[in-house]
Amino acid sequence: MSSPLERLAAGALGWLGGHLDHFDPFSPSAPPTALARAKATLELALLCHCASRLPEPPEALGGARALVSKLWQDPDLPRLFTEVPAHASTYALVYAALAPDAIDAALVRAARAELDPGFLAARGKSAYQRIEIRHYADKAGVAHAVEPYAELVPLSPLVAYRAAAPGDAASPDGAPLTEPQAYAVTHTAFYLGDFGRTAPGLDGEALEHARDLVGRLLRHCVGHDRWDLLAELVLTQYILGDEPLDTPAGAAAVECLVRAQRPDGALPGRSAALAAHASAPAGELFSKAYHTTLVTALMALVVSSPRPS
Repeated sequence: MSSPLERLAAGALGWLGGHLDHFDPFSPSAPPTALARAKATLELALLCHCASRLPEPPEALGGARALVSKLWQDPDLPRLFTEVPAHASTYALVYAALAPDAIDAALVRAARAELDPGFLAARGKSAYQRIEIRHYADKAGVAHAVEPYAELVPLSPLVAYRAAAPGDAASPDGAPLTEPQAYAVTHTAFYLGDFGRTAPGLDGEALEHARDLVGRLLRHCVGHDRWDLLAELVLTQYILGDEPLDTPAGAAAVECLVRAQRPDGALPGRSAALAAHASAPAGELFSKAYHTTLVTALMALVVSSPRPS
């Protein structure tokens, strides 16, 4: 019998593979705004990139890999990023970092060359922003002026954030951190640990603090059916060196995701409160479901695979 993680991955990958037309930003089925189209395409590329490094990359992503390879050689894709000025530099950097192997990389080289040196500098940016830029710039082979990770880790959300004390809740529902802070914690772990490929550079009290903070967030999100954060936090546990299914909070999170997954494989929203109705039109379902379904697939694939040696 397959494990809960294997069932989550198989269902999620099946649903994603059946909705590739929605991930194609130039398809009639694509989301309505340039921001939503660019974000969905880049997230699909990230899943393909991370899955390609696994000992056994899933065959179910074959169609997604082909779509990403085609799009990364389409001059309209980097032009799409310019339609989202607030995110244009970040999206161009991620585009360069996630370029598939064995493509004509002329457009990627052009995108790297056009990046503003000011965007790649540390000045005026939070530690979290600097970690994100360094992660993707290093992956893209782009020169930058961000300090080494060893200097950034003590300042990072994983170490610097403190859970709210009883009676001093960080949010109306009593969460240990605000929603933006929770996402900063998970994404910091993703960048420092390269989505499960490397050690994140924490040890001693800093590591114990990060593990405790993630455990508190997991328990809260299980209680409130916060599905996308649950998937991200389980992957964060793994990056921090835990085996999530061997921890009460990680096991409860996976069970929560299994319960939430629809028969067609989709996780229907970021949370139970925001889930798409069973009769929602295809475009609405995709907009609400794709991110949580994708991050659940990513988590399940990475956590169920052997750790890199």
